[in-house]
Amino acid sequence: MPIFEYRCSDCGAEFEELVRAGEQPPCPRCASKKLEKLMSAPAGHVAGTLPIMGPGCPPVDAPPCSPSCCRLPQ
Repeated sequence: MPIFEYRCSDCGAEFEELVRAGEQPPCPRCASKKLEKLMSAPAGHVAGTLPIMGPGCPPVDAPPCSPSCCRLPQ
């Protein structure tokens, strides 16, 4: 099952969820089904190496990655 990232349209919570094809999880904070699927960086793993992470925004608790970070107001 793939992991998808979502943002709740009702309360604004962002979360990740393992989802089967065709399913849509409820928001863990408010149980709403009004969710926006977010774009996330692909990750891969090659046997014997560390995971390969694609470009993307840093975690919420990390400082912005650059002056044009997608978490900064534009």
